[in-house]
Amino acid sequence: MNKPFSQACENNKAPILAQLQRIFKNTEQVLEIGSGTGQHAAYFAPRLPHLLWQTSDLPANHDGIELWLQEAQCDTLLPPLSLDIGEPWPVSQPDGMFTANTLHIVSEALVEAFFAGVSEHLPVHGQLCIYGPFKYQGQFTSASNAQFDAMLKQRDPRSGIREQQWLVALAKQAGLTLIDDVAMPANNQLLHFERTKR
Repeated sequence: MNKPFSQACENNKAPILAQLQRIFKNTEQVLEIGSGTGQHAAYFAPRLPHLLWQTSDLPANHDGIELWLQEAQCDTLLPPLSLDIGEPWPVSQPDGMFTANTLHIVSEALVEAFFAGVSEHLPVHGQLCIYGPFKYQGQFTSASNAQFDAMLKQRDPRSGIREQQWLVALAKQAGLTLIDDVAMPANNQLLHFERTKR
C-alpha cells in the first residue's frame, strides 16, 4: 500500500512543532491519541529526541502509520497502540499527551470519554495539547470553519467543531488547568493544559 497522506498535516506541522518543543521540553513520553496517517509522529519525534513518542489509533489506521514510522527510522518513535477513546486505554502514565484534529470528528460522548481517559492516565504536572479548530461563545473563528462544520455535520450529525469553553470545563473536571490558547495557522488553535490535581 502507499503511505496515507494529509495535506493539512503537511501545512501545519512546523508551527505545531514550535509549540511542542516549548511545552514538552521536560516531558519524557508523549501519547499521541489518534495518530491518523502517522505524518505528525514521523515529523515530530525526530525533532523531539529527548522523549518517546507513542502513536495510537484504531487498528484500521495502523498499516499506514507503520509506513510513515518505517520511513522516519527513529528509535524514539513507538509503533501504534490500538486505542479507541471510548474503551479502556492500553497505556500506563505518559507525562505528555497530544491530539490533533480529532475532537471535531467524534461524538460529544467520545469527547467526554477522551477527557475521562486523560484524567485516568495523565499524572499530575503532565502536559496535554489539543490542536484543531474551535468555537468561542458559539462563534466560529472564520467563515471557512463554519463551512467545515457544516460539512462535518452533513457527514455525521454527531460530529462538529467544539466549543472551547466546553472543552475547558471538561478539562477542569479532569483536574486540568488551561495554560495557553495559542492561535495557529489556517484558523486553528492549540490548547495547552497541565494536570494540576487528581
